[in-house]
Amino acid sequence: MSKTPEAVFQRLVEAQVGRPLMSVGRMFGAPVLKVQGKVFAMLVKGRLVVKLPRPRVDDLIASRLGEPFDPGHGKPSKEWVAVEATASNRWRRLVDEAREFVAPIG
Repeated sequence: MSKTPEAVFQRLVEAQVGRPLMSVGRMFGAPVLKVQGKVFAMLVKGRLVVKLPRPRVDDLIASRLGEPFDPGHGKPSKEWVAVEATASNRWRRLVDEAREFVAPIG
């Protein structure tokens, strides 16, 4: 089984698409996961990029598990963080956190 970032992300996509209100698309030329039409995770340049609450993003950056994500505007997004493929063992949990943040259940 391949451990490339693309293969790991594809397995995450496959695990998510069976859930209600989930879809797959593209943004910034990258594959994305959406819930209720809102993007919550994507693969950009081999890194997982997820939307999380700002304090969680700050924690991931402070702990060096993540880096600020700049979508190309010269300014990092406050609620988006990029996680290297070397931390792909954490990707599933981060994708679940991001989905819940973007579209809370209940």
